[in-house]
Amino acid sequence: MKLSVCINSVTGNMPRTEAMRLSKKLGYSAVEFWEGKDCPVADFGAILKEAGLDVACMGFATGLVDPAIRADFLAELKASLANAKVLGAKCIIAATGQELTDVSRAVQHESIVEGLKEAAKIMEGTGVILVLEPLNILINHKGYYLDKSDEAFEIVRKVGSPSIKVLFDIYHQQISEGNLIANITENIDLIGHFHIAGNPGRNEPYLGEINYPEIFKAIEKAGYAGYVGLEYWSQGDMEESLVRCLEMFG
Repeated sequence: MKLSVCINSVTGNMPRTEAMRLSKKLGYSAVEFWEGKDCPVADFGAILKEAGLDVACMGFATGLVDPAIRADFLAELKASLANAKVLGAKCIIAATGQELTDVSRAVQHESIVEGLKEAAKIMEGTGVILVLEPLNILINHKGYYLDKSDEAFEIVRKVGSPSIKVLFDIYHQQISEGNLIANITENIDLIGHFHIAGNPGRNEPYLGEINYPEIFKAIEKAGYAGYVGLEYWSQGDMEESLVRCLEMFG
């Protein structure tokens, strides 16, 4: 299993460049971060090169439910993609945005599909994929449009581009729907990236109710060869948690 460290969550307020160095020191070969269009490319690029780290995933492009702001979404995506190409990032995260309460879900669903079709024209041929992320609305992201993986997979199938896939965050989907192994393995070709954390609490993935060793066995058996991002907030010693994750899952 190839692990990457989300340096926004795991390492907290540590400066990003220091977090990159620490990840390498602890034995990781890849990091990821939420910065996209505003990413400090020169600073990040220098440290990534110095440390010999890959970028598994980066950035956010937000705003798919409302076609009125689609141009803004596409502009943000283009800017994030330019940075991703410089840094060698494998994927960029797309978020639907908050559900519009005065518009039917069917209309918003189609807006997401159409927006991602436009995004696919930008992404295809770049070597970078765009991954659409469902989030749980019970605890962390109340009001967000997309919380179930089945709708995310349906959207990606409608878009029909190898450059548009799903980010399957196992923590979020345990809360939203459960049935993790079946939902993952039956749709593995549509998944471009994973995130993990323990539930409850969004802490270390070896804590809580999610049986990650068994899930990872199923993911590997299904043929997934991409990265799994550690996107958790440590409730103990952060460095010790990263060492333990690498020992248990790496």
